[in-house]
Amino acid sequence: MAHESLLDQHKEKHFTAGEIVRDIIIGVSDGLTVPFALAAGLSGANVSSSIILTAGIAEVAAGAISMGLGGYLAAKSEADHYMRELKREEEEIIAVPDTEAAEIAEILSEYGIQPHEYAPVVNALRKNPQAWLDFMMKFELGLEKPDPRRALQSAFTIAIAYILGGFVPLIPYMLIPIARKALVASVLATILALLIFGYAKGHFTGNRPFRSAFQTALIGAVASAAAFGLAKAVQG
Repeated sequence: MAHESLLDQHKEKHFTAGEIVRDIIIGVSDGLTVPFALAAGLSGANVSSSIILTAGIAEVAAGAISMGLGGYLAAKSEADHYMRELKREEEEIIAVPDTEAAEIAEILSEYGIQPHEYAPVVNALRKNPQAWLDFMMKFELGLEKPDPRRALQSAFTIAIAYILGGFVPLIPYMLIPIARKALVASVLATILALLIFGYAKGHFTGNRPFRSAFQTALIGAVASAAAFGLAKAVQG
């Protein structure tokens, strides 16, 4: 058909991995800032690099598990919500079909479609219950069918991203035994990582990359400075 050949010739380029990118952003941003702040805070308390490294690794492990579990539960809740609404909408189509058909007409009219134009669409959907149900879920409730693998995928993506981000500020403590010197290297490594991550985040999310890089690095710097200052205050 003509419209099919046109669609074959014109392939739109849209970024469709939004959920995965969101999980990576959550994991890496927390992974970079939380262990960084912890290590900076402990450095301010005049402890050795080995102690900071042990505490940092423990925090990364606990944080990855906690963040991954949070991602799993969030995705699972979204899937459960979708299934509840799907069941309710299915029951309404059976119990009050005329009301549901009127809702289709109302939805289409909001797009400027006239009654004589949407009437055939309404009738066609009434003859196809599954398409009718899909239409109501998407256009009335604004819900997309979730990927059944989404919960586990989210958990693993966030956890791995957290681990990868979390080890960046800890690597200097593996190589430099004096905590104060390791702190300087950790600050430089983490700020560089935050700038790179912020730039990439801005690029993929459609925001201004350089502004995103600056904001991300600033948040990490403020978090670590606050932790370092608090540790020094408690020590003093």
